[in-house]
Amino acid sequence: TLPRHLVVFAKAPRLGRVKSRLAADIGAVAAWAFYRRTLAAVLRRLEGRDGWRSWLAVTPDDWVSRRALRPAGWHVIPQGKGDLGQRMDRAMRALPPGPVVIVGTDIPGLSRRHVEAAFDALGRHAAVFGPAVDGGYWLVGHRRRPRLPRLFENVRWSTEHALADTLANLGSGQAAFRLETLEDVDD
Repeated sequence: TLPRHLVVFAKAPRLGRVKSRLAADIGAVAAWAFYRRTLAAVLRRLEGRDGWRSWLAVTPDDWVSRRALRPAGWHVIPQGKGDLGQRMDRAMRALPPGPVVIVGTDIPGLSRRHVEAAFDALGRHAAVFGPAVDGGYWLVGHRRRPRLPRLFENVRWSTEHALADTLANLGSGQAAFRLETLEDVDD
């Protein structure tokens, strides 16, 4: 059996650089504190142990070498340059063989149960999505065999079209499973 890979996409917890839309409502320090707490909680909750290999993809890349972002049980990797789609595509293609599931850090309802359900779905479907209330998604996964399409090209990020655009990139013969709809915290 091929190993399963969970990738958590995160920004380095820098004051004034995280949760900017939330910061407009509650202030930069409160948004930064919220982000640090939710990042730590997600990493604690989703660390793989025996279920999957745990990867933390961090931006900016120079934070990969910092000790503060070396949580136990996690392999820390850079996201690299480009928009969100280019960075997620890079992670999906660079990891060792096996299905990949990518999540963010701003979904309070995210649990191990969701990740397990996503990997289970990849046993029967080419792709899996966790739809968000706003038309985007909080989880994306692909089994990456026999081929991985260019899922993230021409996606209108941060709009109500993000999920539909990504689904359109699947192509024929690639069935997608949808998990439950959850809310992400943007503002």
